[in-house]
Amino acid sequence: MSKPKVVFLDRATIPSQIVLKQLSFEHEWIEYDFTQPHQVAERIEDAEVVITNKVVLNGSNLSSASKLRFIAVSATGVNNIDLEYCQSNAISVSNIQGYATQSVPEHVIAMLFALKRNLKGYHQDIEDDVWQRDKQFCFFTHPIQDIAGSRLGILGSGSLGQATALLAKAIGMQVVFSERKGASTCREGYMPFEDVLRTADAISLHCPLTAQTENLISSEEFQMMKPNCVLINAGRGGLVDELALIEALSSGEIAGAGVDVFTAEPADKSNPLLANSELPNLILTPHVAWGSDSAIQKLSDILIDNIDAYVAGNTQNRVV
Repeated sequence: MSKPKVVFLDRATIPSQIVLKQLSFEHEWIEYDFTQPHQVAERIEDAEVVITNKVVLNGSNLSSASKLRFIAVSATGVNNIDLEYCQSNAISVSNIQGYATQSVPEHVIAMLFALKRNLKGYHQDIEDDVWQRDKQFCFFTHPIQDIAGSRLGILGSGSLGQATALLAKAIGMQVVFSERKGASTCREGYMPFEDVLRTADAISLHCPLTAQTENLISSEEFQMMKPNCVLINAGRGGLVDELALIEALSSGEIAGAGVDVFTAEPADKSNPLLANSELPNLILTPHVAWGSDSAIQKLSDILIDNIDAYVAGNTQNRVV
């Protein structure tokens, strides 16, 4: 009996210092650092198991993989997988949950402190000789806000939203969870979406990207926010209308934004955020909130466990 073929389409998304455990069953392992869209169909043609982080698997390329029975997504988001096709063609799909409950919240809180205290703006002012021209021991060209006592609104109450809430409370913030946008009723322990936007001093996004959450935050939502509010997006790029965000930052509708995720990655200067990266109230990072070494090692361990579970007939972290 032939060994099942396991194909990892974008192995380089896991840093080289992270050790992947061995699968518990005999198999043929093939890995590629990266896979371009036109290479997918050929590379998965004989695979029984495919591992992907961000490579798109859709009906077009999946139709060439007659042996494929399991897709192991090495991330939480599965918006790059055609789940309906998989459901209809007996292809199981798993993702990874709860691996970055330290890394992502720490990144969010780091951005929050930097924005509320305007660290980037003051750094730019020193580079531009503002301090030297002012000739005083200090200067105040940007507002500085305390974190303790302020309200953090969290959109998305999964493991990352909950972990961010825990860390925010530890530094003295009041935390509220938002009900889903457009919901007719409000669950206990949640606040209506619009009320969160109107009352929060900071908002952190932790929801999945779906047809319902695309451009969840756009011009209308920015108009609801307080002028001292900062927005942190370490969820998915498509949750925020990027052009509307730049307009809100430039006009003073909101005080600042920290962005770790983009509508297209890697982003380039055609992206409004990168094109305006010099704004003093905008902090950009390249989708690394999840990426502490400890978090990625945990992710890698769960990834291998998910595949072992599939082969053993178990349904660990199963999406389909």
